[in-house]
Amino acid sequence: MTKQPFGKTAAGETVDLYTLANSSGVEVSIATYGGTVTSLKTQDRAGRIADVVLGFNDLDGYVKATFYAGALVGRYANRIAKGRFALNGVEYTLAVNNGANSLHGGLKGFDKAVWAARELPGGDPALELTYVSQDGEEGYPGKLTVTVVYTLTRFNELRIDYAAETSKDTVLNLTNHSYFNLAGEGNADAMDHVLRVNADRFTPVDAGLIPTSELRPVEGTPFDFRSPMAIGARIGQADEQLERGCGYDHNFVVNGKMGTLRDAARAVDPKSGRVLEVLTTEPGIQLYAANFLDGTAIGKSGKPYQRRSAFCLETQRFPDSPNHPDFPTSVLRAGQKFASTTVFQFSAA
Repeated sequence: MTKQPFGKTAAGETVDLYTLANSSGVEVSIATYGGTVTSLKTQDRAGRIADVVLGFNDLDGYVKATFYAGALVGRYANRIAKGRFALNGVEYTLAVNNGANSLHGGLKGFDKAVWAARELPGGDPALELTYVSQDGEEGYPGKLTVTVVYTLTRFNELRIDYAAETSKDTVLNLTNHSYFNLAGEGNADAMDHVLRVNADRFTPVDAGLIPTSELRPVEGTPFDFRSPMAIGARIGQADEQLERGCGYDHNFVVNGKMGTLRDAARAVDPKSGRVLEVLTTEPGIQLYAANFLDGTAIGKSGKPYQRRSAFCLETQRFPDSPNHPDFPTSVLRAGQKFASTTVFQFSAA
């Protein structure tokens, strides 16, 4: 593991960049600003290395960007309807930043925080990041202490272990918002990537992209990725859900028991042969096809990030869970410990 300066925020906070590498040539860089994965380099079937996540060469790019590239997202990833939820009979009002809704923690979510970092001793390189979210921050109750450990394993896995404790009952949904293009960032299109999602159901949304509470079978819909399918094969079909999301921007219900680390998704770039497999203990995974990138952001390689030039696989509790009592709970009680694990495993075929 190496460490280097990555700039200072407008408030004068020092931001560092840590780079973890293994013997197989896999390398990941993580900035303390937002706990952001700024670079992830891995081999294709011919042994060629490419950076497979979207991002920027300097801190300023991340400060100005509006699409959460590579960041840790919280206190509540995804959307909460109308920026409101009730807990223990009390209604809480959040910052609204996505139409009528609160998205990804509000106006100043965890993606904009500078996290405290320390290198963990042991075998595989591991970086521990800590952030303390004060009681009332962005409208959420409880002083929340969050710890995230990034580990780059000898098996070419980027393992992310999330942990949290709160002083008051609160709601919590943590994820990493990396944008992947396994052909290499800066490639214009990722819709030829072949995707499999281990989900029999998904959560359809209303016009504001808020779940309706239904768990709808994927069978017979463009959301059936149980067998491998190119992401873009059906993205333009006449389908109400695709029209509402401007493409895929939906939560899938991962098969298997929440809390157990299990297969969630597998993506393959047919040209390079790079493979990404996602395992998680979370109940859901959001497929987002970068529908709202518009070419205005210029990435690390000097190329504009165009619409659908990447995809996200965000492991999570379901969107708007605090307002859907039948969804898996997102409530963290005072005295409880939150724990969650997601693994991104890289290979070539």
